[in-house]
Amino acid sequence: MNIVSLARFQFAMTTIFHFFFVPFSIGMVFVVAIMESMYVHTGKPEYKKMTKFWGNIFLLSFAVGVVTGLIQEFQFGMNWSDYSRFMGDIFGAPLAFEALLSFFIESTFIGLWVFTWNKVGKKLHLFFIWMVVFGTITSAVWILTANSFMQHPVGYAVKNGRAVMVNFGALLANKQLMFEFGHVIVATVLTGSTIITGLAAFQLLKKHTLSDINKKIYYKTIRLGLTLMLILSLGTIAMGDVQMQYLVHEQPMKFAATEAVYKTTGERAPWTVIGFANPKTHEVKGKIEIPDMLSILSYHKPTGAVKGMEEVNAEMEKKYGTHIAGHKMDYYVPVNTLFWSFRFMAGFGALMALVSIVGLIMTRKNKESLYKHRWCLWVLALMTFTPFIANTSGWLITELGRAPWTVYGLFTIAQSVSPNVSVASLLTSNIVYFCLFTGLAIILISLIVRFLHNDPEELAMQGQGNKETDPFAKGAF
Repeated sequence: MNIVSLARFQFAMTTIFHFFFVPFSIGMVFVVAIMESMYVHTGKPEYKKMTKFWGNIFLLSFAVGVVTGLIQEFQFGMNWSDYSRFMGDIFGAPLAFEALLSFFIESTFIGLWVFTWNKVGKKLHLFFIWMVVFGTITSAVWILTANSFMQHPVGYAVKNGRAVMVNFGALLANKQLMFEFGHVIVATVLTGSTIITGLAAFQLLKKHTLSDINKKIYYKTIRLGLTLMLILSLGTIAMGDVQMQYLVHEQPMKFAATEAVYKTTGERAPWTVIGFANPKTHEVKGKIEIPDMLSILSYHKPTGAVKGMEEVNAEMEKKYGTHIAGHKMDYYVPVNTLFWSFRFMAGFGALMALVSIVGLIMTRKNKESLYKHRWCLWVLALMTFTPFIANTSGWLITELGRAPWTVYGLFTIAQSVSPNVSVASLLTSNIVYFCLFTGLAIILISLIVRFLHNDPEELAMQGQGNKETDPFAKGAF
């Protein structure tokens, strides 16, 4: 164990855990806003009941996401102070916008939405939830602006050993941001759609004495979720394809690692479906290949060579040198992790598209068709967990594929670590954070499971009439 590896582990742990809840909450609030829009448009009460029921799941995910986000920002200053000094002028600006603008909008309008049911007009109340959606999306814009700069620096100058911003507009016009934002946002709404579909399926599997209205609510939830899953899974695949074509030229090492290509291919590049790379010998064993497919995936035509990691490494050694700030450089990235992460991400994306098609066919008649095909309910229920695997795999590709840089081509991981942290302090904080995250996960899962015991019909009636309902009362969850 050394300081760099422990600091990287802590960054990975805090980032991955936080990213469990970012797509969860953004996707959930978008789906809830669609449900309330359907209620306002049609006037049908079941859509209002759906909105109130699933809105509580969103509130839980949002609360945990805020806590994990604070921890993630805290460890930047604790473990990566030299990075903060180098990048503070640029990294701080979008984070300030995220906190002062986006988070302010989110928190303000969440409060208005929660506490004004039946107290304001339906259209005004709908405006509140769409403002929350706006806040979450702009929050993602600012965070991804900072991350995109780390992937592809623009609009900066290096002065006195620090990166300073010279063009804020260039950060927002960064091509990396455009591709990254589109892929991430579509994936977040896909996440919310898949989760509500899966949880509704669990409800129908576990509760055998549901009233007809509750069956109808869960059935409509599944139908809406499956429809969104189909649209968004295809959208995610399309956006991912565009982003990977961009990476072919902008980050060739990352792209080559996702395909386990060590040596530059010929004009007709085969695609390796599965394989296991040996980082020492640069051999890929047990691979199954499809002729010409990598050229098709990379360039949308059957010809086109893909640059291998060996050639990219040689180019980077020539450009940046074999040593930076006294550290010996290794420009190779963890190929097996990226290779399999890409296949998990793409595979689960394709699975969500396939399941949504089958699910829509199986549920096209009425809610009773779900009970005749309980295997379909089980498949939909198990799909609840797939977005978390796909999102985490995608984030691993994004972050690990940038190694050995924190800011691509400007600042390395070894240069970024705080000079005064020790192995003991990092080990202690890693243990504390791990226990904290585990506790938060247990609490969140327990609260969601406990909340799902509620009856959507009864929950929708809370606050009706003259009786006020305390949202923090003992029986609220």
